[in-house]
Amino acid sequence: MCCEGPRERAAERDFSVRQLSEIVLPLILPTLIYFAYVLYARATGAKETPDMPWVWLGVAGGLLLGVTFLALALLGGASPSEVYQPPKVVNGTVQPGEFKPAGSGPSENGTSGNGPSGNGTSN
Repeated sequence: MCCEGPRERAAERDFSVRQLSEIVLPLILPTLIYFAYVLYARATGAKETPDMPWVWLGVAGGLLLGVTFLALALLGGASPSEVYQPPKVVNGTVQPGEFKPAGSGPSENGTSGNGPSGNGTSN
């Protein structure tokens, strides 16, 4: 990877931010909230704070992660009726992949429809 350009580095950075926000944050958020609660309780003069509830924090993190994945599956991405067009090189530049509505016209190989024969059937 000696020849990466700014676009490739930006894509890696976007991917790592996405991983952080979709996986890591939902898992550790309950623990961070608990730590904030303990700090607040000590600052207000609480006599004693409860022991660390590791099992409940793990369960809460797992549930929050599940809710996050469910929300992403239901609210994100393309419609099931759309077709993915992979990236391609045009005049020496890479055009990123995209989702297009199914049957929106001829594809790159000159056929239309879903199947290899272009008649809307898959063989």
